[in-house]
Amino acid sequence: MLSRQFFLFDAALLALLLTLSSATFAADDGQAFAPCSACHGGQGEGNPALNAPAIAGQDAAYLERQLLNLRAGRRGTHPSDTIGAQMRAIALSLSDTQATQLARYAASLPKTVIATPVRGDLHDGNNLYQGKCSACHGVTAEGNAALKAPRLAGLDAIYIRRQLANFRNAVRGTNPQDLQGRQMAMMAKTLPGERDVDDVIAFVQQQGRTK
Repeated sequence: MLSRQFFLFDAALLALLLTLSSATFAADDGQAFAPCSACHGGQGEGNPALNAPAIAGQDAAYLERQLLNLRAGRRGTHPSDTIGAQMRAIALSLSDTQATQLARYAASLPKTVIATPVRGDLHDGNNLYQGKCSACHGVTAEGNAALKAPRLAGLDAIYIRRQLANFRNAVRGTNPQDLQGRQMAMMAKTLPGERDVDDVIAFVQQQGRTK
């Protein structure tokens, strides 16, 4: 199953790069976003089968910063981050203007809602989240643009778990110029075990049902 997922993702990546090479970008309509829909969905809802997170309703500045981080090699260069490397190839094909337009349009899409959150101890998840995450990401995981902290509510569990592991294992957040990534890497290490991670994700996804 894993090899099939990577094959599908690679095929989508190739199609996306070919589309980007000839795309005409428009700032105020969906044309700019069309190439992204192959992986992230037509409404930016994400596709866990392709390891593509939801980006609809995410803060535009955050999305643009991640595209620029990928382009600059501040993310997606670790040998273990094969998914990040694929996204980096896409980011490298974008101009500054295209990155801005894509981020702006994705941010304008309706925020993703989680239909069925993963199971976990919501009481423990709430306590852990409020103690470790809410100061930056908001009490209900709604994000905080002023602190450059993205919205977590509405993200799929697989993506959240993978990014926490990347931060904890020095796959992401080690570049000196990625200040927010370095901060997140330190915080990810304060979650002591996988059960705690599962509980935090369950709490975050519960917020994603309404926020």
